[in-house]
Amino acid sequence: MYAYIKGKIKKISTDYIVLENNNIGYKIITPNPYQFVLDEELLVYVYFYIREDAHDLYGFKNEEEKDLFIKLISVTGIGPKSACAILAPSDVSNVINAIETGDVNYLTKFPKVGPKTAQQIILDLKGKLGQMKSIVLNQELEEAHEALVALGYKDKEIESVFKQIGNQKLSTQAYITKALQLMLK
Repeated sequence: MYAYIKGKIKKISTDYIVLENNNIGYKIITPNPYQFVLDEELLVYVYFYIREDAHDLYGFKNEEEKDLFIKLISVTGIGPKSACAILAPSDVSNVINAIETGDVNYLTKFPKVGPKTAQQIILDLKGKLGQMKSIVLNQELEEAHEALVALGYKDKEIESVFKQIGNQKLSTQAYITKALQLMLK
């Protein structure tokens, strides 16, 4: 129904902001309201969530965050509050990376996400994030991936090794070295 609302932030609360547009204040629930600044004029990407007892607007700073939110709430056991909790402290690329690499430990750090729910998220979304996956890989990891492909390794082998490496921030050379060490074991 709504794609975005452009306006000024008039209130910041613990779980929502009020965005004023044409003298109308929209209460928008956000994963992290404190990432916004009072009286800042900006575009907030919104998702209109309807259930029996409420009609809520959820807001995001960018479309990637909104798209991941929509995908998360499609998972059995994940509602909008849980999806917001997953998106609040993290950036989208870390969450996508955890899903794509099957990192249950990373996903269970969030409130209301136990091992079974984390596994369900991975089962439902792994490989289905499509174009969003391109923002997952940091530059170094992407370069390491390309180098390993050039060396003749298959994507499945590389992804398996990157799962073992985890969410470490390394140089391109360090990723390649670690990946080769793990592949040669």
